[in-house]
Amino acid sequence: MAEAHKLQAIIFTFFLFSVSLLNTSLSQPQTPAPASDSCNGIFLSYTYTAGYSIPPTDPTNQAYRFESTLTVLNNGRHELKSWRAFVGFQHKELLVSASNAVLADGSSLPAEVGNGTVFSGFPMSDLKSAVETAGDMTQMEVRVGLVGTQFGVGAPDVPMPLNISLVNDGYSCHNATKQGNNEMHVCCIQDSTNSASNNGLHGEFLPRQEGDLIIMYDVIRAYDDNYLAQVSISNHNPLGRLDNWQLSFDWMREEFIYSMQGAYPSVVDTTDCIFGRQGQHYKGLDFSQVLNCERRPTIIDLPPTRANDLILGRIPFCCRNGTILPPLMDPSKSKSSFQMQVYKMPPDLNRTELVPPQNWKIKGTMNPDYECGSPVQVSPSQFPDPTGLPSETAAIASWQVVCDITRSKEANPRCCVSYSAFFNDSAIPCNTCACGCNGNPSQTCSVTEPALLLRPDALLIPFENRTVEALEWANIKRRTVPNPLPCGDNCGVSINWHLLSDYRGGWSARITIFNWGETSFEDWFTAIQFDKAVAGFEEVYTFNGSVLLGSNNTIFMQGRPGLNYLLAETNGANPKKDPRVPGTLQSVISFTKKSTPGINVAKGDGFPSKVLFNGEECALPTILPNKAPRISAATSIFGFLTLVLLLLMQ
Repeated sequence: MAEAHKLQAIIFTFFLFSVSLLNTSLSQPQTPAPASDSCNGIFLSYTYTAGYSIPPTDPTNQAYRFESTLTVLNNGRHELKSWRAFVGFQHKELLVSASNAVLADGSSLPAEVGNGTVFSGFPMSDLKSAVETAGDMTQMEVRVGLVGTQFGVGAPDVPMPLNISLVNDGYSCHNATKQGNNEMHVCCIQDSTNSASNNGLHGEFLPRQEGDLIIMYDVIRAYDDNYLAQVSISNHNPLGRLDNWQLSFDWMREEFIYSMQGAYPSVVDTTDCIFGRQGQHYKGLDFSQVLNCERRPTIIDLPPTRANDLILGRIPFCCRNGTILPPLMDPSKSKSSFQMQVYKMPPDLNRTELVPPQNWKIKGTMNPDYECGSPVQVSPSQFPDPTGLPSETAAIASWQVVCDITRSKEANPRCCVSYSAFFNDSAIPCNTCACGCNGNPSQTCSVTEPALLLRPDALLIPFENRTVEALEWANIKRRTVPNPLPCGDNCGVSINWHLLSDYRGGWSARITIFNWGETSFEDWFTAIQFDKAVAGFEEVYTFNGSVLLGSNNTIFMQGRPGLNYLLAETNGANPKKDPRVPGTLQSVISFTKKSTPGINVAKGDGFPSKVLFNGEECALPTILPNKAPRISAATSIFGFLTLVLLLLMQ
């Protein structure tokens, strides 16, 4: 009997305990579903994970290490090709490392990203959908580990970005949502109107994009441990240009360049191979024949004398000293090309393992700056059959790098413009420090004082020899001279725009190009942009000139045969006492007023609003020549007669 009571007590206790557990489970809140579950598109999240102050101690601008994770997850129906994500950093961040991604603008790490930056996936650039992979997260998601330095945000505050978003075409993102103080996420939905075209759904590859400069990386032969790549650089901007181009990129898998045709590395260096893993793996390879083992090599073009070299030349579009012209000047000179044999390293010793270099940069001497995106795999390029048969040979794999002209506010111009006019006997020279000045200039000149007005003929004299003329002219005109005197413009090329005449039916101007540098310019060009005057353009009398195709405000000018060479600065007749002489070219341009009624030439319509030389935008003066109130018509008529004389000489 006692045992029966004891058993009943045990059963009753167990029942009470079960009910207690049930009540407890019912009363506890359920864990909320992840935010990504509600996104039927591309889900992005940014999570700040750790950070602490680092030396030196600076209460006004303390530096802190930050660690964070950017996650990109494809919850959509279709594959996301070549993903790109923007992170709106805002605390003067210096990014030191990024796993599974590179900077889309081609910058190498460490890099300043305080104004925000775009990441591109590498090596996993494409994210498949759950439908394609049965929900395999390793193919749907990428996590980018970020480590860097930020300034001014210490605990308990968290240095979060201003925004995050997907940059790929065809997607629209909602406003980013914060979760707590260390996480931010956003859902980006694919536009239904152009979803297929933006993701390459009708083919295996993304469509080729347009840009100012297109670089193609084509693998034309592949072996287990090496491959042959052809690199082509094509100019597609009517005002873009490169001189003495220098191309650089980063090898990501310890590759090295064994040989090249059509170009050459700026430095022949095998040190990294001999003392690195490459030398250990390729023990039987003669590294004295290897050209370059740098992780970031710089490639330069060959001179024309090497075009038919059996070893280095014999590549179409090679060997032009790095000159790439606008296509409207000469289509055959708007492209450059070279080949290189690339050796690979384990674990990529398979002919199908092909990884293009990343972080592409290209620059020239007197040219615009270019910003290049990440390589995007496109359909294999087609090449004419080398034997002359009426067929084409396809590349094994092709990647496209799109580069666009960018104009940084911090970058200094490399050329400048001066103004003069028939109605004013003073010329307005280039601005003080137009092309930059020493960051710590001496006390002998001022970087803030405006340039002193000059006699027009003084523009022919180098700045360092103008002081006497400038002071004499200021004395004649009774102008105050600052102390110290203003610094020079420091430009290698200057352009004088002189208003030559202004009469009832038209007007004319004279353009003079000065080369103050040590390098001559072959196949030069200049482009002059106006707000109102181009409709009345008639003719350029010494250069070849026309209205730029597809534009209604720009006149494009280049040298005629025999006048397409702008010489470098040379010594004077007597180098001991005479100043150096710039290379100079000059022409007169005529305009009619029939097509531009109401144009006010002297008040500004006769002066350009933008000037470019070889694609580089030049600094313009901040003031215009003043028209004297009692100017006689004789001076204007003299300018018109000069124009007529030039016409008769044609």
